Amino acid sequence: MTNEQAIVTATDNFYVALNILFTGNSQSMKDAWSHADDVIYMGPDGLYLIGWESIEQMWDSVAVLKLGGRVNPQQLHTVISADMALITCVEIGENEINGKAETVSIRSSTVFHKRSGAWKVIAHQTDLLGYMN
Repeated sequence: MTNEQAIVTATDNFYVALNILFTGNSQSMKDAWSHADDVIYMGPDGLYLIGWESIEQMWDSVAVLKLGGRVNPQQLHTVISADMALITCVEIGENEINGKAETVSIRSSTVFHKRSGAWKVIAHQTDLLGYMN
């Protein structure tokens, strides 16, 4: 599989994992990420986390919220090197907060790094969502 094909698969897996997370299951999202101390998360909730331990706890907390809905990438743009890839897009969809549909339309950047032959997320950053912070 070429790096380009592998990044398409890794990106698809990331967004499948995100939508599974909205049902209350964080395992797929945890599997998408590198578990290293240098990973970074700056998400729609306003958090700025460095290191897998903090990020893993955050994913578990988000899963408990069972946000529902679905979010998918649009306007996807990818830059790939031998062992790193940058994915930028607009994440479009909705979550359900207290039974009310909330629109998601945020810019997003995700960095994948090829470690031990597998492409894993090492950084994720999005715009803020008012209902998340």
